[in-house]
Amino acid sequence: QVQLVESGGGLVQAGDSLRLSCAASGRTFSRYTMAWFRQAPGKEREFVAAITWGGGSTYYADSAKGRFTISRDNAANTLYLQINNLKPEDTAVYYCAAPRNTYTSGTNYSPNDYNYWGQGTQVTVSS
Repeated sequence: QVQLVESGGGLVQAGDSLRLSCAASGRTFSRYTMAWFRQAPGKEREFVAAITWGGGSTYYADSAKGRFTISRDNAANTLYLQINNLKPEDTAVYYCAAPRNTYTSGTNYSPNDYNYWGQGTQVTVSS
């Protein structure tokens, strides 16, 4: 079965950087678009970024452009999210997500487009 395990979150100060990781297992990682979502307290889960199966295309929410970078290492079955210049409004649980089907578009921005989720990693940014 597909397993996604996030790591790398923590308590940081505004202006710091973090790199989140998502280790994937259970199927051929390189055939699937992957995405990051986040959910802040009291808010709905929102799209952050996506990357197509080979890493050739990336997509970002407007709130993530300029400070967030999504990447993947298919040899290591790992997805990454680099976040620079963290802000208090970035405080949330960050989830990696994968679709059921292979070779899907990276322009799927709804949580309903993804079938597999990790347990999440908490990012807390203090001002």
